[in-house]
Amino acid sequence: MRGKMTIKILNSQVIARIAAGEVVERPAAAVKELVENSLDAGATVIAIEAKGGGIGLIRVIDNGQGIPPGQLELAFHRHATSKIISEADLESISTLGFRGEALPSIAAVAEVELVSCSNGDATGHYITLNDGQVTRHGIQGRPQGTTVTVRHLFRSFPARLKFLRSPATENSHLAVVVSQYALAYPEVKFNLAVDEKNIFSSPGTGNLRDAVLAVHGLETARNMLEIERDERWRDHAADRNITISGLIGTPQIARSSRDYLSFFVNRRWISSRLLARAVADAYHGLLPVGRHPVVVINIELPAREVDVNIHPAKSEVKFRDEHAVFGAVQKAVRGTLLSAAPVPTIQQTAGNYTALTRHAPVPTSTSSSPARIPATPLPVFAEIISPEKAAPLLRNALPALRPVGQIAATYIVAEGPDGLYLIDQHAAHERILFEKVQRQQNGRGIEVQGLLEPVVFEVTPRQDALLKLPGKDGAEALTVILTDFGITLEPFGKMTYLLRASPAGFDSKQAITALRESLDTPAGATDWREKIAQSLACHGAVRAGQALDGDELRQLIRELEQTSNPHTCPHGRPTILHLGLSQLEKEFKRT
Repeated sequence: MRGKMTIKILNSQVIARIAAGEVVERPAAAVKELVENSLDAGATVIAIEAKGGGIGLIRVIDNGQGIPPGQLELAFHRHATSKIISEADLESISTLGFRGEALPSIAAVAEVELVSCSNGDATGHYITLNDGQVTRHGIQGRPQGTTVTVRHLFRSFPARLKFLRSPATENSHLAVVVSQYALAYPEVKFNLAVDEKNIFSSPGTGNLRDAVLAVHGLETARNMLEIERDERWRDHAADRNITISGLIGTPQIARSSRDYLSFFVNRRWISSRLLARAVADAYHGLLPVGRHPVVVINIELPAREVDVNIHPAKSEVKFRDEHAVFGAVQKAVRGTLLSAAPVPTIQQTAGNYTALTRHAPVPTSTSSSPARIPATPLPVFAEIISPEKAAPLLRNALPALRPVGQIAATYIVAEGPDGLYLIDQHAAHERILFEKVQRQQNGRGIEVQGLLEPVVFEVTPRQDALLKLPGKDGAEALTVILTDFGITLEPFGKMTYLLRASPAGFDSKQAITALRESLDTPAGATDWREKIAQSLACHGAVRAGQALDGDELRQLIRELEQTSNPHTCPHGRPTILHLGLSQLEKEFKRT
């Protein structure tokens, strides 16, 4: 039998290592903590060096306020901080750091040297620690600011070393941290060197678009739309004093992953499912399935309205009024997109520019393959993006177009005031029918046509259960919603129904196909009214390969011009592409 278990208080060294495991998960976490300290100190220039994925060396150099010499050792005591004083301060934290855990946690699992010269001091001072214990201290020359050097991270912590990835992977995490804070603080000049090679620089101009240029590249920077800071996208959120600003990508630069969503709350970089969902809602219908936008969104609100003390790494926050924040972000992004809906252009992608992206490989000292990121500072600031060189002229309405003909009985060729336009006839007609059905349904004005002979509609057990499910918790029964769309079903034996009526303009085959598609939507992911409208529009629209005469071409274009969002179909595919006169002249060597 086991003996009695004795409760003991852990010694300070074990406590420090436990805390380090929470705060310093990997080298990138140490860089994040040190960069946040530099920003809190008011630094305007921050240089980061790393070797061996950050395990061999991390060095962060800044020009901030510095630490007075008498407080160097105190800075490495757990919970020693200059950023909060009392319990009440936790209700309104305005700094990135506040717990006093970063430096002692890093020192508990590495060799650390800190050199600092505070404002007004004639010389700097240094202190070195090994596994949390002070080994040396003294005077050392340095201009105002602080340098923290971390060597042999986790050397005496083999369990943590075991779970780290390759140096290339750890370097990529370092690059993500630095690039995110370059976006959060565009007025600060950042530089990241990995294994003695400069791989990232930001200009520190204070212009967010310039920071996006450094992080994501020229093409992305030019296709970002600005959320007007002074606009009141708030409604009831205005009472919470929520301000939304930033840049959001046009649909044509969408990515295949969600890794390009950057959220900052009071300039703190966070991850948030709530905000990701608000952005997804805002782009709904503008992006194809599986595509995700590039966004850099800043949310400013009173510190008392957000709790930043809920996660060991401070990477998540909790809003006092989540509904207000969700609505403010969703409306700001959606409003910006709809007020500047783009016509995608056919153009060559610049091939002579390399930008730091989240998944770009970072060179390591052990890699034998050539690095794709240049070894010299990126030449990205030779041409800072000015407002007139930002996103191209965008507009809600289409210009006046004159149809010229069809290509492959699928694409309409039209002439506009500035070049050639290609229209996907099926996607365009989908948009027209979708908005028509929605307008009629919202106004309870759907035109219904009764069928002379009812059509038998057989269903699966799941579809039958959906059709028989009564409305609850304020939701409408599906059969009631179908009736609003002009689709009348009548039970006719086991798992069989009769279609008695369909919306005017849709034959019974189109109505049944649309109904079957709607009923096959995965459970729990259904906005029935929108899904039914999408399905009716899709199956009622002209098909690819269907020849249209001149009158039909003109009618389709005129109706597309009158829609609220003529640039995408209800599923987010583009309806129209533009080949400008300037590009035509360039391609034909007329310029």
